[in-house]
Amino acid sequence: MVTVPLPGFLLEEFPSPPGRPRSRMVPGQAQPQSPEMLLLPLLLPVLGAGSLNKDPSYSLQVQRLVTVQEGLCVMVPCNLSYPWDGWKESTAAYGYWFKEGTNTNTGAPVATNNQSREVEMSARGRFQLTGDPGKGSCSLVIRDAQREDEARYFFRVERGTYVRYNFRNNGFLLQVTALTQKPDVYIPETLEPGQPVTVICVFDWASEECPAPSFSWTGTALSSQGTKPTTSHFSVLSFTPSPQDHDTDLTCHVDFSRKGVSAQRTVRLRVAYAPRDLVISISRDNTSALKPQENLTHLEAWKGQFLRLLCAADSQPPATLSWVLQDRVLSLSHPWGPRTLGLELPGVKAGDSGRYTCRAENRLGSQQRALDLSVQYPPENLRVMVSQANRTVLENLGNGTSLPVLEGQSLRLVCVTHSSPPARLSWTQGGQTVGSSQPSDPGVLELPRVQVEQEGVFTCHAQHPLGSQHVSLSLSVHRKLQRGGGVGLGAALGAGVTALLALCSCLVIFGVKTCRKEARKRAAAEQDVPSTLGPISQGQQHECSAGSSQDHLPPGAATPTPGQGEEQEVYYASLSFQGMRLREPEDQEAPSSTEYSEIKIPKGQPPRGLGFGLQLEKETSGMVPK
Repeated sequence: MVTVPLPGFLLEEFPSPPGRPRSRMVPGQAQPQSPEMLLLPLLLPVLGAGSLNKDPSYSLQVQRLVTVQEGLCVMVPCNLSYPWDGWKESTAAYGYWFKEGTNTNTGAPVATNNQSREVEMSARGRFQLTGDPGKGSCSLVIRDAQREDEARYFFRVERGTYVRYNFRNNGFLLQVTALTQKPDVYIPETLEPGQPVTVICVFDWASEECPAPSFSWTGTALSSQGTKPTTSHFSVLSFTPSPQDHDTDLTCHVDFSRKGVSAQRTVRLRVAYAPRDLVISISRDNTSALKPQENLTHLEAWKGQFLRLLCAADSQPPATLSWVLQDRVLSLSHPWGPRTLGLELPGVKAGDSGRYTCRAENRLGSQQRALDLSVQYPPENLRVMVSQANRTVLENLGNGTSLPVLEGQSLRLVCVTHSSPPARLSWTQGGQTVGSSQPSDPGVLELPRVQVEQEGVFTCHAQHPLGSQHVSLSLSVHRKLQRGGGVGLGAALGAGVTALLALCSCLVIFGVKTCRKEARKRAAAEQDVPSTLGPISQGQQHECSAGSSQDHLPPGAATPTPGQGEEQEVYYASLSFQGMRLREPEDQEAPSSTEYSEIKIPKGQPPRGLGFGLQLEKETSGMVPK
């Protein structure tokens, strides 16, 4: 190797030509000139000073670009190798990091392990050569990086007599950027009130060689501020939150050595609490925004209208929301879903009316709000329900129905419709208002005894703000006229049976008489006695059997029989019917109501029991009860 003295360098080395011994040069002494030295002035402008370290026996590996945030610390790993020449194992090795442009002879390095060399003032305590050049390490630590530290840096190694080398082309460029790194805070998502909680603040350092910063905590939930770091990288905080601490801030501060440079991270405390501030919002169409209704308890909507209800509540953890109509659950949310729950009614129906309740619930409690929905619509299905003669069976009548009733009969008309709010009902006849018998229910019209003059058209009116309807019916009154048909025939039959029973009783009395004369007298006397028997149909004849009279004869007596050709006597009885009257047209005279019955008794035979024939005749005509 050939050593060449150059201004500004201690020693720069070139390989010696083969077979030439190594020469050693000391600054300040005259040296013999060699051909290489004569060519050196011509080579320097071409090669440049930086090309003097191309000796393959010297090498250095370092990251070419190093970036660090202002105020932070960075580790620059570095390795080197140099020849074993002029030193031994015990020979000290010195390393130097210089800022580019610094004279290595007279300038100050930013970091060195040579205690006899002073370092640059601005780098003291911040730049540190942590590697051992004697073991092939040139690693550097830069603490509290500052903007003025931005520059290129190169390394120089010295060991023994001959190793004096500057690695100018193998340095690195340092870039200092703005501080953006923040600490990370680890805290449970939800804090339980009254339960202790542990919070950890971590700041990620590039190397263990970097000094630990100072940690501190601030927040309204803390009784005291400031904590000590448990390690060089994180800080642990313990405290007990209260319900009032919900939604307050907790901040971890990381302060570095240089005053004014710090990083911090703020988290928002989420302390668990029961649902509160439940609000229902309403939208009446598909496009408009929802409007919160804090104090609304009653809602009116038109039939067919679009309606959207939205329920929201504040709670921690998030509450489960539900919409309930009466006792029926309409929709239900999930805690991990949205914090609101909507309910849509695309076309409101009459059956949608009712109380809608939104309920919010979590493990700490619940809250609910109710909204009464009233669906408004005009009168529908207007009709009249009729009850005649106090009958409980009702008849539904539509518009234009004819209603026949009997004179004197009672009639009840009930006007029925569906609407919301209820329609105002009223009755009219011939354009005149007919007063209701029930002021509280004007749809009810009662006629206790229908008269002929009440015939006509009755109309029920249903008036409503959204529309009105009416329904009419025609009332026709008929008199109570009953003709001599089926009703008269039935009455005559009943009266005939009654008369037969009465005559049979009379014949029994006749049978006990032994004297024909006395029988005639008594029969004649009976004709003058009024009877309460009912009417008998005209032309009907009844006969009493003679077989039943055997039981009335004395023992051993023979049954008498009428002799042939024996004359029979005829008796007549007059029957009067009271409590009944005839009702005939005014232009006709009422027929006689006297009834005659013919009784024939054989001569010489006293009447016995029912042993003779009976003929009844009755003249009848149409009658009505008095």
